[in-house]
Amino acid sequence: MKYLVLIMDGAAGWPLTSHEGRTSLELANTPHLDALAREGSVGVVRTVPEGMEPSSACACMSLLGYDPRVFFMGRGSIEARSIGIPVDDGEVVFRCNLVSVRDGRMDSYSSGYISNEEARELVITLDDVLGNREVSFYPGISYRHICKLRGHEETLEATCTPAHDIPGGVIAEHLPRGGGSELLRDLMHRSVAVLQDHPVNVRRVARGEPAANMIWLFWGSGQIPPLPSFRETFGLGAAITSGVDLLLGLGKMLDMQILEIPGVTGDLENDYRAQIRGAVQSLETNDLVVVHVEAPDEAGHDGSVADKVRAIERIDANMVAVARSLARDAVRVLVAPDHPTPILVQTHVADPVPFLMWGAGIAANGAGRFTEAEAAGTGLVVEDGHRLMADLTA
Repeated sequence: MKYLVLIMDGAAGWPLTSHEGRTSLELANTPHLDALAREGSVGVVRTVPEGMEPSSACACMSLLGYDPRVFFMGRGSIEARSIGIPVDDGEVVFRCNLVSVRDGRMDSYSSGYISNEEARELVITLDDVLGNREVSFYPGISYRHICKLRGHEETLEATCTPAHDIPGGVIAEHLPRGGGSELLRDLMHRSVAVLQDHPVNVRRVARGEPAANMIWLFWGSGQIPPLPSFRETFGLGAAITSGVDLLLGLGKMLDMQILEIPGVTGDLENDYRAQIRGAVQSLETNDLVVVHVEAPDEAGHDGSVADKVRAIERIDANMVAVARSLARDAVRVLVAPDHPTPILVQTHVADPVPFLMWGAGIAANGAGRFTEAEAAGTGLVVEDGHRLMADLTA
């Protein structure tokens, strides 16, 4: 038996009053997802345990079969693992977004999805100017980077707001606060002078693109104890493909094979066909493959119904169609968002999400489409999201 897990990041959401009360999943034309829903088992799953942050770190850890209440120790260190940054005793790491601020407001949490090359140049300059024995900056992917602090564990006490949670917000109202926040705020303020007139930003402004003119620090964490590997936990060899460091970091922590597939990105320009082809090919040497697609979540953060629907439809046409073509008696497929990213709030919420299982030994349970309402209507509820992987692979 082979297994394919497709995580449609942030694809779930709330009814849109501007679209007759339909969600993005309901608005999307998804014939392949709907066919799998009719032929398989559909329900709702709680991926974010009660009281935990509705982040992809918690939610994706659940979908990978690990209980966040036991294993989640902070997102910054997971992303650092993806980039290959060691985190030793006395060190902490923070996600470091390159953001665009205009007139004191958060204009773009992603600096208009700045390219890897431009971002790398900016982060190297940040490290040259602001870095020292206690502070280091490391380039990641697009707008997502890492800041490591040595000897400043007090910064973990600070209350930080993710950049994507404050679209258009006054940044002064959302800066880090509380114990240990002074250093974080100081670095964020000092980054403006470093970035504002950088040649990269001069060129971006000349092209009409937003300047990456400030850093935003959040999701701090320290050293993370080793996790049991996926093979130890489930007895299966596994691979993962994603365009974001978080999932790649989780994959490395679980000793999964990291698939390097050209064209895989964390935005709408992702090469969906290449990603699913590479994933299916990996099943020749692995028992299970995880395919993570970030695009619906990015569209949700941007507040774009059109882009979110487009991302869902591209996943359906280019990826689910391939999954559907696999021999049902030799494969099982799990499809689920990790969390909802409702257009109305442009950030993550902890609501349960729809899921579907299809393939060998999976019986239909009455769903007609893959939507939030259809999933709720089947009456199938999985309260502990981390148990879903065990159900899939049983």
